[in-house]
Amino acid sequence: MSKMWPIVFLIFCVALSSYGIAESEKEKKVEKVEKQGKKEIEIGEVLTGSVTQLRRTMLPLAIAMPEDKYGFAPTNGEFKGVRTFAQQLKHIGATNYSFAATILGEKPPAEVGEDEDGPASVKTKDEIIKYVTESFAYVLKAVDSIDQKNVVSPIKSPFGQGDTTRLAMATLIVGHCYDHYGQMVEYLRWNGIVPPASQR
Repeated sequence: MSKMWPIVFLIFCVALSSYGIAESEKEKKVEKVEKQGKKEIEIGEVLTGSVTQLRRTMLPLAIAMPEDKYGFAPTNGEFKGVRTFAQQLKHIGATNYSFAATILGEKPPAEVGEDEDGPASVKTKDEIIKYVTESFAYVLKAVDSIDQKNVVSPIKSPFGQGDTTRLAMATLIVGHCYDHYGQMVEYLRWNGIVPPASQR
């Protein structure tokens, strides 16, 4: 029996080693399946989600203001020369077109007006909402074109000399819109209207 002991021990070691290798391979397969199940989110999807949420916040605000208040601008305090509610919206639409066109490397498909004030012909509430809505559709087209290869590639800046990136322009669109959204929220409240996003 004592002569058999080294052989039994050797068989035990080989079996234990094989079990360890098998378990290691099994763990690797599980990790691979887990990684395959978690698809990476593309940059365009992230930006599309941000713009979609922005649009869902902005358009109800535009709709909530009565048409007879579209010419409203605050006057109490230091508000000389500020944009009216309608002008705020038209400016948002115009800059959306301008910035999205930069991302796509093309001319804006709609008039942006002087100083990005939007077209003078767009006057009624329905016309303004249509203009802004269509500008968001164009922004969505632009951010959908952004991918890992072109996200930080240099592109011509819309502000004169120098370069920018598609990512910079996409984040500028979101930030710029929320800047004006914050102002327009106050316009609604001055007129006794609770902004739709605050009604939940």
